Amino acid sequence: MESLVFSLLNGLIYGLLLFMVSAGLTLIFSMMGVLNFAHASFYMLGAYFAYTLQGVMGFGAAVVLATLLAGAVGAVVERWFLRRVHRHGHAHELLLTFGLSFIVAESIKLFFGNYPVDYRIPKSLDVPAFAIGSQQYPAYRLLMGAVALAMFVAIWLLLTRTRVGIVVRAAIYKPAMVEALGHNVQLVFMGVFGVGAALAGLAGAIAGAFYTTSPNMALEIGVMVFVVVVVGGLGSLGGAMLASLLIGLITSLAVGVDRSLADLVAFVGARDWAEGVGGLLTLKLSSLAATLPFALMLLVLLLRPGGLLGEKA
Repeated sequence: MESLVFSLLNGLIYGLLLFMVSAGLTLIFSMMGVLNFAHASFYMLGAYFAYTLQGVMGFGAAVVLATLLAGAVGAVVERWFLRRVHRHGHAHELLLTFGLSFIVAESIKLFFGNYPVDYRIPKSLDVPAFAIGSQQYPAYRLLMGAVALAMFVAIWLLLTRTRVGIVVRAAIYKPAMVEALGHNVQLVFMGVFGVGAALAGLAGAIAGAFYTTSPNMALEIGVMVFVVVVVGGLGSLGGAMLASLLIGLITSLAVGVDRSLADLVAFVGARDWAEGVGGLLTLKLSSLAATLPFALMLLVLLLRPGGLLGEKA
């Protein structure tokens, strides 16, 4: 029972972390139509910014400033790079952001080395939240989950309940009308891209202290983030949250299952057939945990290409 509760909590927190990163990508795509391949790089920049600043101003202030710096870098990228190729179509945007991701990764290796840095949770936050039996659950994990939930609520309220959200959504479909009303559409798009990058930077600044901050962290989470936005539906904030939680729970629960598909087949009375087939049926589900999100993505693409909460194809 203890292991099940902790697996569920770990799955929820990991899912909320995925949402923190994918929320910015979803926001950028839904507002601007740009599928940013370098989005996970802002996640990595947030972690390294916070690591660099932590010794100077403390953990809390470092996280806030790292978020702002990641957003500023995002705004610069949109203003001086993406805007210049936007009129040439999506292919140029993909190539530009893909190349940018390599530049960021190599720059990190140049300044910090090709190995993990010592970015850790402050001692004041490295405490247990509660205990079940002999196992203690870290309070910092719950803090990450709380930040992700607050992010979801803040973005939803901003887009649906404020004048800023109305202007941003109107700029997508009727840019000429928005400009006629006196709003700077280019500035709106730069702000949207900057906010999306800042959200990824916030996720990196918070998660980097708990997980590993290394030059490979963008690659490790970047692939999973694209799985999230495909499963949830490109441009759907609610879909990104649903897909993140679903993938987090599936991955976490599968890790603790020491059973194979052959055991399931044997349970229904076909043990001889299962032993004769062998192969994939004999693999433990725990060893396949990392591939299950991709299997889910393929299933969603086959049954609902627009994603769980995206528009129907």
